[in-house]
Amino acid sequence: MIVYEATKDQFLDAVLRDTITDDIYRQYRRHFGNSSESQVRSWYYSMEFMYKVISDVRIPADAGIAIEFNIPTTAKRVDFIISGMDAEDRSTAVVIELKQWESCTRVSGKDGIVLTYVGKALREVTHPSYQADSYCQLLSSFSEPVQTKPIDLHPCAYLHNYRIADHPDLIDGIYRTYLEEAPVFGQGDALKLRAFIDRYIVKGDRGASLYEISEGRLCPSRSLQDTLSSMLDGNPEFTMIDDQKVVFEQALALARECRSDRTKRVLIVSGGPGTGKTVVAVNLLVSLTREGMTAQYVTKNQAPRDVYFEKLRGHRHETSPRFLFKGSGCYIDAPENCMDVLLADEAHRLNEKSGIYHNQGENQIKEIIHASILSVFFIDEDQRVTLNDIGTVAEIERHARAAHAEICTMKLESQFRCNGSDGYLAWVDQLLEIRETANRTPGFDYDFRVFDDPNELRKAIRERNASNKARMVAGYCWDWISDGKNDPGVTDINLPDYDFHMSWNLSASGPWAIGADSIEQCGCIHTCQGLEFDYVGVLIGGDLRYEGGHVITDDTKRARTDQSLKGLQKMKKKDPRKAAEAADAIIRNTYRTLMTRGMKGCYVFCTDRALADYIRSQLKLECGE
Repeated sequence: MIVYEATKDQFLDAVLRDTITDDIYRQYRRHFGNSSESQVRSWYYSMEFMYKVISDVRIPADAGIAIEFNIPTTAKRVDFIISGMDAEDRSTAVVIELKQWESCTRVSGKDGIVLTYVGKALREVTHPSYQADSYCQLLSSFSEPVQTKPIDLHPCAYLHNYRIADHPDLIDGIYRTYLEEAPVFGQGDALKLRAFIDRYIVKGDRGASLYEISEGRLCPSRSLQDTLSSMLDGNPEFTMIDDQKVVFEQALALARECRSDRTKRVLIVSGGPGTGKTVVAVNLLVSLTREGMTAQYVTKNQAPRDVYFEKLRGHRHETSPRFLFKGSGCYIDAPENCMDVLLADEAHRLNEKSGIYHNQGENQIKEIIHASILSVFFIDEDQRVTLNDIGTVAEIERHARAAHAEICTMKLESQFRCNGSDGYLAWVDQLLEIRETANRTPGFDYDFRVFDDPNELRKAIRERNASNKARMVAGYCWDWISDGKNDPGVTDINLPDYDFHMSWNLSASGPWAIGADSIEQCGCIHTCQGLEFDYVGVLIGGDLRYEGGHVITDDTKRARTDQSLKGLQKMKKKDPRKAAEAADAIIRNTYRTLMTRGMKGCYVFCTDRALADYIRSQLKLECGE
């Protein structure tokens, strides 16, 4: 979908008449709703600069212009594209990423990342050349017209306020790979950018290539299929065993049936922590793509998408497969059956509405089913951890029936986390009073410890981190101090009685779960759910205590910055009992999820001493002491 499209002459005329910003905004609002003031300002200034660049008789008057080109089935929009034909009559397009930046700083140890001031704060973001090149890779990998016509794509970046000579970090050698693929132009480089465009656009096409890309069929390229296959082959992270293989083969068979008879189907796969839901999902993603089907791995949280993409690609610099990993809010306006298969991992975290303010779309479950012929939902209902989480088997089945889809249900039983101990998982459920279980004896073979000092817990986790597979996590009982994220002296989690201080991980741009320095940051539920480590250290805050012979929850002890219980106060006024039950379940599910992230062990510290003593007593009982 293209927000604004015109020929070169029409664009120049709109800029000259000062109507271009209104033209873009009107179309943008029609498709996406209102835009921010900063976005509108960026259109105004950037279009003035692009006017100067393409006011060149060598660029054909009927060359196609696209502004805010929405890449199919993604939330990504390309700032500016010029289309036409080259000297050999091949269809071609120049893809331009526009930035308002005035400076940036190189970031070592992270691929394609720079530090710059955006969104009223210093943030780590992708290098503009990386961004432009990745958009072209995405189109080359998934757009059938780009592959078959073909349409040659040439990416670049234009930072018209940026003096490269004064801030050379932008062109530092660590970004050489991306600069070679997508050259960057700064302030004073209008003529250089014009020459770059002239090299590829010789004849106009009145936007025909842009239309074909926007409306064309999605199809994974052969090179993408080969790349994914090579990534998976021999990668032990994604080896399937036992019932994982059974579910995988059933899902693959259903996908082939759907491709053949175009009948809509829904597969629901239930499974507890560590049963391999994600392993099956990633294997399916690769195999379906290898068979030429359009498939995407979908989660609400970004952390699992980032981590499993990095694990899949290993040390390669491939970027196009990243776009196979999507957020659950990407299918609001997706055409029906535009994807062959959508693999919704962590389906218990799906929401009704999408967007930052939860005001977009209708229902994520409904939208995923609508957008795909086969939708596969991997779910554990006991891992719903916010008031917005609506993912249940019953809710998925309801929407599947409404879409007249055939429904298939399966279950993953085998436990591969927590040292393969089903006994430990049952004990945690019993301990947190989530459900009554009969699993008090025999003892489980799992390294579980209770610490009286959070510093000792952190020391133990650091000692277990030799392979970068141990992490500290916590219940969300401490505020995230946004103003101090660039000051190492400011910490979020402070326990002064123990002289313990630690920061949340939320400022990190890379995947915290596999980052080399992440042992010094504490993960929250939103960045560790769906992931696993060898050892996990859990800080249990004041929202979970032991009183009157029971483990109780207290939603008033949750941090003000926690969004998990957003809307609870309104719910309390309307239905106090329902609100209390919802908050209680969320807090218990949160700690159940945190305490089941470790493959080999879980260490805990409780701010409530009575809870620590109670856990010890239950641990002794479990061990038959």
